[in-house]
Amino acid sequence: MAPQDLKVAILGAGMGGLTSALALAEKGFKHIDVYEHASDLGFVGAGIQLAPNMARVLDHLGVWRGIEAEAVNIEETSVRAGAADTELAHVDLRYIESTYGYKHMVGHRSSLANGLYQGCLKHADRITFHFATPVSEVTSFGPRPAFTVTPRDPSKKPYTETADVLLGADGIKSLVRVAMLSELNIHSAVKDTQQAAYRIMIHKDQASDDAELLSLIASNKVVRWIGEKRHIIAYPVSNNTIYNLSTTQPDSNFAAATNATYTTKGSKSAMLGVFADFCPLVQRMLNYVPEGEVCEWKLRVHEPLPTWVHRSVALVGDACHPTLPHLAQGAAQAIEDGAVLAVVLSRLPSTDPESIHKALKVYEKVRKDRAYALVELAAASGRALHLGDGAAKEERDKQFAALKAGKGPVPDKWADADVQKEIYGFDCIKEAETRFEEYFASARVTKLA
Repeated sequence: MAPQDLKVAILGAGMGGLTSALALAEKGFKHIDVYEHASDLGFVGAGIQLAPNMARVLDHLGVWRGIEAEAVNIEETSVRAGAADTELAHVDLRYIESTYGYKHMVGHRSSLANGLYQGCLKHADRITFHFATPVSEVTSFGPRPAFTVTPRDPSKKPYTETADVLLGADGIKSLVRVAMLSELNIHSAVKDTQQAAYRIMIHKDQASDDAELLSLIASNKVVRWIGEKRHIIAYPVSNNTIYNLSTTQPDSNFAAATNATYTTKGSKSAMLGVFADFCPLVQRMLNYVPEGEVCEWKLRVHEPLPTWVHRSVALVGDACHPTLPHLAQGAAQAIEDGAVLAVVLSRLPSTDPESIHKALKVYEKVRKDRAYALVELAAASGRALHLGDGAAKEERDKQFAALKAGKGPVPDKWADADVQKEIYGFDCIKEAETRFEEYFASARVTKLA
């Protein structure tokens, strides 16, 4: 049997699941089933950064141009003191395209998801979506993975499905991860970051009398306002018609919540209070949010896992490497996962379970260290941005001052050229293609206990 004849089941239709499905279909896989709890993709969400390493994969899959057409090219970034609105650092990003082959763009999350989904629909003969059809249990990890499907429609009974390969792209609350770790007797828990976020979108029609905000909406600039334990990052999306703001602040509303709680309806007055000492521009922008439409997200990550693979099952995206948003790489890393999985499975020399397991270990080898390095770098960048008064803040501000003089690193790691080289300069598809035979030959069929 050719690899393309394998039956692949994907749990979750987020960025990692959609990319996995599309990349596999592009490699000629004929039997791809995607199981998703939601009744449709909905295409909701806020802004998202479309970095060159993400664009490279999307272009390889034939969907980048449509996504790019709705996005905004970012040419500069300004890091500013939250209270005074004075500029701490300015970085020209126009070199990004000539250096990495793609612009650094920002867009709406729905545009990215829809672009991937439309790409999948072009392979309707190969990819089948099962909406409102969540998986409730993984009953076997191999030799052929088996799982229980429980449709949300109460008139439909649960049933069992099998596949040759199972990909758990089911998010930070991943059922597949929980089942895998249980079978392997590994304890690894969701980690509380003690941080939360508001995500806000302001349409330019709301700001028709606000010349300062209209100028930002029309710009090609990312702005970050920073203060003690808090910051706001903002940029235009949707062809400069919407201004997207994402905040990070100490968690005060989720402290007593269970691990299953990730969002809550927030109070506008409480949100304004969190940033009460920030500049008047920030105050005005937050005030554009209608009362009753404030939503706060709990920012959670996961302890690093010793493995992403068990038998013929692999974890993808937030199921194995959720990250804080401070490097804007969460979706990009899930998309890299999907691309690499398609490479390694298409290169299978044999389709027996042992070979499938070894190919999935190649995926883990290409992706795991890189993903976890970026998870830690995002956390470190957040710590630097949120410093209060003291020696560490003084040192950070000296670095900002040196940067304005044209030398030194950027404390905001997202804008640092050396960090960008590490992130944007990496071609995950090329790495997987080049290293497959070496990594496959050295892969061992393992069972952690």
